[in-house]
Amino acid sequence: MDDLTLVTECAKGNSRAQRALFDKFAPKMLVVCQRYMKSIDEAEDVLQDGFVKVFQKIGEFKMEGSLEGWIRRIVVNTALDMLRKNKKLLGDVSIDDVSYKVSFEDNSFDEMDVNHLMKLINELPDGYRVVFNMFAIEGYSHKEIADTLGVSENTSKSQYSRARAFLRNQLEKVERD
Repeated sequence: MDDLTLVTECAKGNSRAQRALFDKFAPKMLVVCQRYMKSIDEAEDVLQDGFVKVFQKIGEFKMEGSLEGWIRRIVVNTALDMLRKNKKLLGDVSIDDVSYKVSFEDNSFDEMDVNHLMKLINELPDGYRVVFNMFAIEGYSHKEIADTLGVSENTSKSQYSRARAFLRNQLEKVERD
């Protein structure tokens, strides 16, 4: 089924269409969930909760933009909600308080194995990981991150800078070993 048919049928409650939609997008969305959550069990919980929301809101999808992008936004927001519910994500830190800066021209990650990079990203503290994922992978602006997480833009920038520094330190350790 094409996306229009899937959306239309899912909105009618067609269980076959819902299964087809889930089968089509769940593998990609599980990868998204794994970037935000520390364990596969938590990622699977977020995936399930995210798809429950997708099916509840599918009638609101206007076929403007990609269906995958719409589903991804719901899944990311579900992951953020779970992280918020479990603990405070970020402290309000000024960008000026960051004692180390990472150049945006840094290309340390260019030739890294994706699985290894995902492992390193998963080792980031929650606040760093969330902002790194939202900015570097999902493409949110720091303003959007700040609005979504309820923090300042400077906090978003500092968390991203700290995440990159953390990842660089981990890479340097690997290179030395």
